[in-house]
Formats: sequence, C-alpha cells, structure tokens
Amino acid sequence: MKNEQKYTQFALIREMMETPGIIRNFNLKDTDNVVAAIKKARRLFFTGEGSSRIFPAKNAMTQAMRKGMNLNLATDGARQAGEYNLSKFVVFAASNSGKTKEVVGLFDTLKKEGHTNLFGLTANRNTMLESLAKQTFVLSCGSEDAVAATKSVAEQALFYQSLLAKVKNKSFDKKLPALADAFEAALTMPIDPKITEAIANAGTIYFAGQNDGVAEELTLKTNEITRKKSDYLEGTYAVHGIEEVMNPDDVVIFINPYPEEWDKIKQTLVDGVKMKVFAIAEKNTIFPTIRVKGVKELSAYVYLAAGWNILVEVGLRLGINLDKPTRARKVGNEFIA
Repeated sequence: MKNEQKYTQFALIREMMETPGIIRNFNLKDTDNVVAAIKKARRLFFTGEGSSRIFPAKNAMTQAMRKGMNLNLATDGARQAGEYNLSKFVVFAASNSGKTKEVVGLFDTLKKEGHTNLFGLTANRNTMLESLAKQTFVLSCGSEDAVAATKSVAEQALFYQSLLAKVKNKSFDKKLPALADAFEAALTMPIDPKITEAIANAGTIYFAGQNDGVAEELTLKTNEITRKKSDYLEGTYAVHGIEEVMNPDDVVIFINPYPEEWDKIKQTLVDGVKMKVFAIAEKNTIFPTIRVKGVKELSAYVYLAAGWNILVEVGLRLGINLDKPTRARKVGNEFIA
C-alpha cells in the first residue's frame, strides 16, 4: 500500500495507515484500579463481539500463557457469557460504539446482580457501556468511517496485552517504535501480483494458524474487504479432514506455520487437493511466503498488518468499494433504548 489515489480514496486504507502512529504513541494510563482488581481476583474474562474480541482477547491470552502468568483467562461472546457464573471474574468488555446490544445486555444483567468488577473499552465517550461499567477506557484512535474495524483492533489488542504485562509488573513500551516500523513495513510492502491474482480468483480463502486471533480476524476481514467466502482453520485442522471438500481453486494462507508441519501441508493440500498455499512468516517456508520482521511477543500485530495488505490488494483487484459492504453494518447489533 502506498500514498496513491487508488489507495487513499478509501477510508479503510487511510485508517489502516494511521495504525503505525497509534502503536508508536500508545500509552497505558489510569489502570491502577483494574490492575489491582485482576491481581486480587486472579480471574479475567474478555467479552465483546466480532473484531473487538477476536484478536484483542485471544492475543492477550496467548501471550499470557507463553509468559506463564498465573491467571484464569477466558473469552466468549456476550450472549454465551451470560450463561456463565462470572461472579469471581473481572469482566472486560470491548465495544467501539459502546452500544453493542449483546455487551450492554450482559453488563446490565451483571450489574443488577451486584457484580462490581466490570470494565469497558470503547472508542467513544458517554456511552451506554460506560454507564454500566466501573471504569471505561477510551481508545486514542478515534472513530472509524469504514465498516471494517482496523486501527481500533490493533489498539484494543495493545491495551489488553499491555494491561496484562502491567499485572506482571512488566512493560514492552520500549518495543513500540520497532513494532510501529515493522507494522508499517508489512502494511506497505509490495505483494507479488501472482499471489494477489490467485487469491482474487479463489472460490474460498482459508486462513490457518494458531488460536491467537490473527488468522481468525483475517478470516472476518476477508468477508468485509474482499466479499469472498472464507474460513478459519485452527491448529492442524487444515490437514484433518477439511481437504475432502476443498477445491483446486481455493487458497490457504498460513500464519507463521510450524516447520514440522510443512511437509504434511504440502502433501495434503498442494499435492493432494492441487490448491495454492501461501504463508506469512518471518522466514522463508517451502511455500510462496510474504516475509515480515518479527518483534518478539508483538509479532502477531505484524502478521495482522501483512494480512490487511494482502486483502486490500485483492479487494482492489476485484474492483470493490472497500468502505461499504452491501449488508454488513458498523455496529452489528445496536442497543436502542
């Protein structure tokens, strides 16, 4: 992606391009109360809908597990969360609008039940969610004009990951400049036109990788940006039966695939299905690879940026209005008083 009219005419791309600056200037503030609550409860539940939950929550949980944090962490959508006993959990809900119906309903119920450790994360002030939460944090990224959320997703994820780092009395602030640079490089690097063409012509675009939110979030973005069918294949699901219904004109994009699995992927999908397989990774793989520069525990953001880059190129190749899907809405299910 470059500063050319074919790119800058779309709010989606302009908002993507704001993300490196948001990362560079990110600053976690006023979190002493929620950090103290998490340290006391040792239980934290993330909720929200769509992009406000998938990558932000799952990335934070993955990184906490890698760090060996002694916390009970979980996430699900707000309707399902309403069936859980969350009385001993600190509950964090992310909703850019602050008026997502499922989230507002959950917090309203929990507050009426006497739950006090309710926290919100929004992109707007004076919202319904804020009125129900003990404390609400407002993102610095501002509102988004495009239907597909981008810059807010990255900032939500940084907030959660930074919050858990603070619970452990750690910080990765010094790595943010390097992450901003790597993110921008992944977002603007040229994509091989042959890769773009293959994905644009695909019947279904699959994303495969760890359950850290990256591949799953890109699957959602595929629907919103390219209007193509997509599916997320967690772990080794890509080679455990789904090949039976895959077609040669489908593609799979693996996010940082484990080297131990390359041969099986090739045997099952490339040789067996005759489909095209691509990778986003820090090093070359045996597949056509979009190379990115990792930033240790922050590398997932760079993979996400590379995925955005690919999807934008595909969307432009297909002549799509990237800002305005035909049916998808900015607020999937809005609470109306």
